[in-house]
Amino acid sequence: MSQPHQADTTFRPDLLAGKHALITGGGSGINLGIAQSFAAHGCKVTVLGRNLEKAQKAAQGIVDAGGQALGVSADVRDFAALEAAVAQAAAQFGNFDIILAGAAGNFPAPVDGISPNGFKTVVDIDLLGTFNTIKAAAVHLNKPGNILSISAYGNPVPMQAHVVAAKAGVDALTQTLAVEWGVRGVRVNAIIPGPIDGTEGMARLAPDEKSRSRVAQAVPLNRLGVPQDIANAALFLVSDAASYVTGVILPVDGGQNMLGGAPQYQTYLAMQQAEQKA
Repeated sequence: MSQPHQADTTFRPDLLAGKHALITGGGSGINLGIAQSFAAHGCKVTVLGRNLEKAQKAAQGIVDAGGQALGVSADVRDFAALEAAVAQAAAQFGNFDIILAGAAGNFPAPVDGISPNGFKTVVDIDLLGTFNTIKAAAVHLNKPGNILSISAYGNPVPMQAHVVAAKAGVDALTQTLAVEWGVRGVRVNAIIPGPIDGTEGMARLAPDEKSRSRVAQAVPLNRLGVPQDIANAALFLVSDAASYVTGVILPVDGGQNMLGGAPQYQTYLAMQQAEQKA
C-alpha cells in the first residue's frame, strides 16, 4: 500500500511526532499499512520481519516517502534474536513508545487436515511470538507507552482452528497485561481485522474473484477492508484520544464479527460441496 496523503487522513499530521514504534510482521499487508501510516504521522518506525531483505525494503519505502524507518530481522519464536533486534532498533531511534506485535502465521485447513507440527507452528508464531515480542521490547518501552496486538475472530471459524486457538491466547494475554501494566502507564489493546483486501491472508482464503465477492457479501458493510482501515484504528488506540482505553479487543471488520462464524461456515460448506462434485 502506498503512503497515504495527509489530506486523506482524519488525524493531524504530527499525531505521533517524536515517537518510535516497533512493528513485527511489518514487511507486508496490514502491518506494513500500519507502519506506513504511523510514519506518515511523524513516528519513527522499526519494521521487524523474519526476512531481512523484505523488512529493509519496507523500511526503505517509508524513507523514500519522507518518513524515518529501520528494517531489522528476527524470528519472533527466537527470543534471543528478538532481544538483539530490538536493542539494535533502540540504539538507532531510542526507546519505543509503541510495540505492535503483528507477526502471524496462517493457512486454511480443517482440524483433521492440520498436523500437530502445523498447529504448533501457528501457535508458536501467533501466541508465543506475541509474548516474546512484548517481553523482549518491554525493557526498552517508554512510560507511558502503548502495546498493540493483532487478534482474530472472537468466534469458532471453520478452517481456522489453529489460528482461533492461538489468538484466543493473544486476547487473554492482552487483557491480563492491561491489568498488570496499567499502573506503569502502559495501555494494552488488540485489533481484530476483518477480511482485508490486498493481503497474503486474503489471497489464501479467497484466491479468486468469486470467493472474494462471496466474502464481501457476508460483511454487513458489504465490502472488503483495506489496510488503512486497520491503520486508522491503530492510530486512534495509540493516540492521546484513547488515553482512557485499555484491555480492549476491537473488531475492525465491517460488522462481520456480529454474525459469528456463519459467513465463514457458508464458505466452508461451499468448498465441501465443490469437493464432493469434483
